[in-house]
Parts: sequence; structure tokens; C-alpha cells
Amino acid sequence: MDEDMVWMENARPRTDGTPELREDDDRIIFRGRLRLDEDGGAVLDVGGSVVLFDLAEPPLPEGVDGSWVEVYVAQGHVTVWRYEL
Repeated sequence: MDEDMVWMENARPRTDGTPELREDDDRIIFRGRLRLDEDGGAVLDVGGSVVLFDLAEPPLPEGVDGSWVEVYVAQGHVTVWRYEL
């Protein structure tokens, strides 16, 4: 992902606990469960697929780790690589 996650700008909490990937005009929208890592990054689990994000300032609010989030990203900032563990 070539776009940082900025809370309440391109990342918002969601109450709908259903993973989703969709296109809306010039944006790709990811909905998934957010996990924060120790290195200051974020992992969004979208139905078993992992999307990695860097976090911009200000930091994410407390209590968002494990919550459902939607992230809006410009199409040109999304690159997909297949990776098997």
C-alpha cells in the first residue's frame, strides 16, 4: 500500500463486521479487522487476506486494535502481490 492510514481521513471505524473489498469511483475501499503491530504499522485482515499499512500522525486512538475499519485508498496507490505462507 502506497498510502498511509490516517484516522478519520482515509480510515474510519465500522460496525458492520463483514470483510469487503470494493471500488468506488477512483478509490479502493477495504473493510476488515485492524491489528496493530509492534513496529508502528497496521495489518488489515480482509477476509483472510492481509493488507499492510503504515500509520501517519497523529497516532490511532486507543481501543481500535481488533476493531472493524474501512480504509479508502486511491487506485494508483494499491499494488497486489500474491504471497503464500
